[in-house]
Amino acid sequence: MNDAEVLQTLSELGIELPPPPQALAAYVPARRVGDLVFLAGQVPLVDGVLLHPGLLGDGVTVEQGAEAARRAAVQSLAALRGLLGSFDELRAIAQVTVFVAAAPGFTEHPQVANGASELFAAVLGEAGEHARAAVGVTSLPLGASVEVAVTAAVG
Repeated sequence: MNDAEVLQTLSELGIELPPPPQALAAYVPARRVGDLVFLAGQVPLVDGVLLHPGLLGDGVTVEQGAEAARRAAVQSLAALRGLLGSFDELRAIAQVTVFVAAAPGFTEHPQVANGASELFAAVLGEAGEHARAAVGVTSLPLGASVEVAVTAAVG
């Protein structure tokens, strides 16, 4: 896919790509090493406000968690485009790791992570299909319910 196609697909899905995220600490939002781009973990922010903060299984529903993962995936695309200047070099989303802030006993991590995975597939088609890990954690930065980290193949 080229840049115009990705932006058109996002538009058709009713998604406006936000500005590239800024680092919140001592790191960069995206780093290219050869034919790979490593994207820093993204927490779901909308106009600077955290979307669905808290713990899955303790105040945050699976549906809200999936929505948060979807938003974090959109921000990952913004970080990728911010680094590359366009989506023209994007070949594939290779790996996605979704961290889920979960209450003890919560086991629906894959359903939460599907929010990000389904977004990448909807926007990028086959190039959006990826390997994935969904990991439960006790807390995330800013009190986020979800954080999404991505590795993309470019060239």
